[in-house]
Amino acid sequence: MIHHIVRMKPKADVTPEQIDEVLACLREQGRVIPAVTSFTVGREHGTGFDFGAVFVIEDLDGYWEYLIHPAHTHTDRVGLPLAERIETYDVSDDEDPDFGPRIAALHHRRYAADPELAALVAALPAAGR
Repeated sequence: MIHHIVRMKPKADVTPEQIDEVLACLREQGRVIPAVTSFTVGREHGTGFDFGAVFVIEDLDGYWEYLIHPAHTHTDRVGLPLAERIETYDVSDDEDPDFGPRIAALHHRRYAADPELAALVAALPAAGR
């Protein structure tokens, strides 16, 4: 089981409507990506981030499906340019010591296949990656 966590602090000039759009995109991911078994999207409280999401995914095959799904790609294109700081990480109960590197390899594969996305990620503030 993988819990994929996303946390974001938007840039100072981002409007409430833009934040609502990113939240709507995150919720849509949870609803339409078949690999997502459950999800939570909302405002964060007392963390230094403004909002976040948690997506529960069964395994690495599902994680890849999540990463390349058009709903996820759309959220990246809407949300990444608005981020002052963004943090993503994964929590898993899989005890394989190579599990983390396998997740990282999926991200690298995704960025290699999508130069536009790789450029959006590269443009994030260094502390926000």
